[in-house]
Amino acid sequence: MSSVARILEEASGNIPFIDLSAQYDAIREEVDDAISAVLERSDFILGREVSLLEEEFAAYCEAPHAIGVDSGISALELTLRAFEIGPGDEVITPANTFIATALAISATGAAPKLVDVDPATYLLDADLVEKAITPRTRAIMPVHLYGHPVDMDPLVELAEEYGLIVIEDACQAHGALYRGRRVGSLAHAAAFSFYPGKNLGAYGDGGMVVTGSDKVSDFVRLARDYGQRAKYEHVVRGYNRRLDTLQAAVLRVKLRHLDSWNEARYRHAELYTHLFAGGGTVTPSEAAWARSVWHLYVIRVEHRDALRDYLARRGIATGVHYPIPIHAQPAYASLGHGPGSFPVTERSSAQLLSLPMYAELTPALVERVVDAVGEFAEQRELTSVS
Repeated sequence: MSSVARILEEASGNIPFIDLSAQYDAIREEVDDAISAVLERSDFILGREVSLLEEEFAAYCEAPHAIGVDSGISALELTLRAFEIGPGDEVITPANTFIATALAISATGAAPKLVDVDPATYLLDADLVEKAITPRTRAIMPVHLYGHPVDMDPLVELAEEYGLIVIEDACQAHGALYRGRRVGSLAHAAAFSFYPGKNLGAYGDGGMVVTGSDKVSDFVRLARDYGQRAKYEHVVRGYNRRLDTLQAAVLRVKLRHLDSWNEARYRHAELYTHLFAGGGTVTPSEAAWARSVWHLYVIRVEHRDALRDYLARRGIATGVHYPIPIHAQPAYASLGHGPGSFPVTERSSAQLLSLPMYAELTPALVERVVDAVGEFAEQRELTSVS
């Protein structure tokens, strides 16, 4: 495409929320070669690419062990089971997260103990967590939401004081840093998702458990593969939660590019924030001790749904993370939380809007998004005055 044609397209074409086709175009040859190699070997189940990815991802996360599984929710659930968390136990987790966090807890028979989040970061806060601890509490599951790490040291200290397990839900934070350390290495264990839209995404589903514990690693390796240590020798009652070799091959290619993609996201986030400065849009911030990987760039605005419709009419796709809080979902009505139980989370569900964010964005596209948000605000202001 010529530079003139690209400029015209950026000025008038649609802007997707995420552009996986553009990502594939940039790494097409590497991915095709990796997939072809698996097809030639035909080692489709727990093949060599799975083992290699586990070694490489463990090293990337600065942790001793990484175990590939079939999804992020499986990574969370199997990690909980590895710590023998189950019926009668409670796991503290934020109300402001994707429902998979709570579902993984429920799958073990334990109960999710939801707590509200910090109004500035929308993340779990140690002060709120301590108030929620009961004699049934066994673990804390902080979520590194939107790519920004939780302030982990106070949570780890709190867990040590009360004898609790800490499991990072790092499903949106591949490569993020907390005080110079990678997420995934900050607690007893961590879970990652490789859903296609993640910063490190497969071409299907996938997940990874990362841990420093030999016991957890051994259990997850057994549990993901029918509980067998050798073929037809079943040590525990396991599951079929294995990471496909084809997906592992794709992920190994993408892992080599992850840092550069995260840097591109960081630049886009900086530009968004710079262009929004001085307006009425509340933009996300980054803590001094954190390096976010900007899985999502989430603004807070009044009239969120109207703005979303306005942007859609101009060809700009957006997302809402998340429109209905967990405690307001019919699936969790049994928890007994009515309106007002988690005010920060409830306000967030009505006001937060995720803007286009992916490595292949350009400054021109970011400017178009910000301009459109500004135009909407101006029109609302003129309408209210008239």
